[in-house]
Amino acid sequence: MDLGLIITLFAIGFVGSAISGMVGIGGSIIKYPLLLYIPPALGFVAFTAQEVSAISAVQVFFATLAGMFAYRKGGYINKSLILTMGFAIIIGSFAGGFGSKFLPDQVINLVYAFLALIAAVMMFMPKKGDELEDYTKLAFNKPLAAVLAGVIGILSGIVGAAGAFITVPVMLVILKIPTRVAIASSLAITFIASIGSTVGKLMGGHTLLIPSLVMIVASMIASPIGAAIGKRMNTKLLQGILAILITATVVKIWMDILM
Repeated sequence: MDLGLIITLFAIGFVGSAISGMVGIGGSIIKYPLLLYIPPALGFVAFTAQEVSAISAVQVFFATLAGMFAYRKGGYINKSLILTMGFAIIIGSFAGGFGSKFLPDQVINLVYAFLALIAAVMMFMPKKGDELEDYTKLAFNKPLAAVLAGVIGILSGIVGAAGAFITVPVMLVILKIPTRVAIASSLAITFIASIGSTVGKLMGGHTLLIPSLVMIVASMIASPIGAAIGKRMNTKLLQGILAILITATVVKIWMDILM
């Protein structure tokens, strides 16, 4: 493989993983378009959508794993929240992933577009989860969290995403989870959700070894760095960064659909 392409892939993986570790998303919402458009724009070989989604799935697995470990010592990862939402999102994502084969591409694209639109709207709604000082005493509505995670799992399973870009806004706005707990716990939940998609992509035969390895190395280095930065940043700034990322994605998705 061309050295220039390897450097390009590493840069994409590093930037995307640093941001994902910082704001608690798997990173495919950032890296998918970068992988799809940047290599051919620089004169390198273009990856197919199947190859990009496979590389992204593998990368998300390692990026969220590294980011999750970076947050583990801060007391921000809530095990009860992870178990409640993680179990439900796995069941939902399996059902959505299996059922998606019966849906036309247009419906799948619309599901993704509406998911991203809902996430963007929620990021600009009032959030009251940062009033808690002792994160060990965090209380939340477990039945509601499980139902929401199941629905997110179904919808994200349909579109083949881990669903973190909608999980974090749901935690912040509906469940009233403090920002840093939502970010750290979302990384763990996304890691759980990414296991199935990673295995599925590997079994599907679309995963490219060298690009995936380059992205994995970049993820393992950059995601903890992003998480360390995120733990020190103002929570309002973190929410703003996430809102900008999700809004930019919404604009791009709806432009593609409408045009």
